[in-house]
Amino acid sequence: MQRIAIAGATGYIGGRLAPRLLSAGYALRCLARSPRKLEGREWTSDSRVEIRKSDLADAPSLTHELRGCNAAFYLVHSMMSADREYAERDLALAFAFAKAARDADVRRIVYLGGLGETGSGLSEHLSSRRDVESALGSAGVPVTVLRAAMIIGSGSASFEILRYLVQRLPVMITPKWVTTRCQPIAVENVLAYLVGVLSAPETIGGVFDIGGSETLCYRDIMRIMAEELGLPRRPIIAVPVVTPRLSSYWIHLVTPLSNKIARPLAEGLRNEVVCRENRIARIIPQKLLDVREAIHSALSQVEAHLVETNWTMAGPMPGDPDWSGGTVFRDEREVAVGAPASAVFRAVCRVGGRRGWYADWLWKIRGALDWLAGGLGLRRGRRDPDALRYGDALDFWRVVGLEQDRSLSLRAEMRLPAYAANRAAGSFAGAGRRVVQHGRRGLRGKNGSARKRGSHRRRYRAWRDGEIRASLVLHNDLIPVPV
Repeated sequence: MQRIAIAGATGYIGGRLAPRLLSAGYALRCLARSPRKLEGREWTSDSRVEIRKSDLADAPSLTHELRGCNAAFYLVHSMMSADREYAERDLALAFAFAKAARDADVRRIVYLGGLGETGSGLSEHLSSRRDVESALGSAGVPVTVLRAAMIIGSGSASFEILRYLVQRLPVMITPKWVTTRCQPIAVENVLAYLVGVLSAPETIGGVFDIGGSETLCYRDIMRIMAEELGLPRRPIIAVPVVTPRLSSYWIHLVTPLSNKIARPLAEGLRNEVVCRENRIARIIPQKLLDVREAIHSALSQVEAHLVETNWTMAGPMPGDPDWSGGTVFRDEREVAVGAPASAVFRAVCRVGGRRGWYADWLWKIRGALDWLAGGLGLRRGRRDPDALRYGDALDFWRVVGLEQDRSLSLRAEMRLPAYAANRAAGSFAGAGRRVVQHGRRGLRGKNGSARKRGSHRRRYRAWRDGEIRASLVLHNDLIPVPV
């Protein structure tokens, strides 16, 4: 049985590719910076799956992790590669991976890159993808490159941008990139190609353009999205004066993506991304979805709460903050609960997203302030309305701890002059049950103590409908988990 390594198994594509490789009969070795992000995924319980904590910048240790693997998928790329620092780090990681793969006797590398004509007009984001391609092949291991344009799938960044723009703007004044031609591809088709190349020796060392069955401009894609959402036709007015930077702020204004992530995507939209050849379609035949079918499939997954992975899942998990070891302010609240542990835990894990936060107007004010400061706001929502996994985004929080029927820990990713964290924990002994909320806040700078002294406490009811009768604390900028 061939063992396949996946670098980036916790990301959007990697998290969907893994179960499909298992279904195709391969054994897996998942290389992850934060292995706990894979907790709760059904496919990880398969005996053919190995999960290794890996540092892609450490070539010697990476060589050890790759040894014994026939092939390796490299699905790592910064979402903010328009920043030169991020692009240089992407390049360094690719060089290290190439060297480790050679030293570990890996037979081939498979990389998912981006479409776009080469030349001086290529965006920095797409140019970075091409540089990574070259770096992966620098050590002599054959690299199979699949270049895709927009990937349409539930939870993808491109899909979410389209959906939010169309849902929220009845009339759109847009940059001129709405007239740029694009050949989108459904995520199902991308995954089929990625799995298929492993059994197609003629793809070893090749570069292939992959796309869906039709080419449209972004204006037409938005029109189809509106129709599939059951919305009236959206008038779109293209203007030539909107720069990529302004486009990124416009995307941040309307969608859950920050301007830092939106900017490289916006810069790439000016490039026509259309397949120049279709050799891969002859080597790995499959039914290619058109844009309407791809959007319909993605919306169906969202409606059925079957989103496997989400763009918010990528990125490092936070370690110790930069003030670690300094003064930390703590707040603790406790309430007795007359309900089973499983019911309480289930209720706690359903906060946020479309359900909102109880005392919702306070959350909306805090989200608006965060958004105005360039932060995430509340629009990131959550991957699933009922279930949480380690590493999930939850509005402007991140799940950093999860113990079934015991505790939920969140860390703030909102704009703060401080670090903030919350933990809701249950303790159960005989007939006595209690829920305890722990809040921690570490303040930076000379104004930290003044902010602390000037802070005030407001109490609010956390749960309605009598599930948990508790009065909790909203402490300065630190908004607790409503338990």
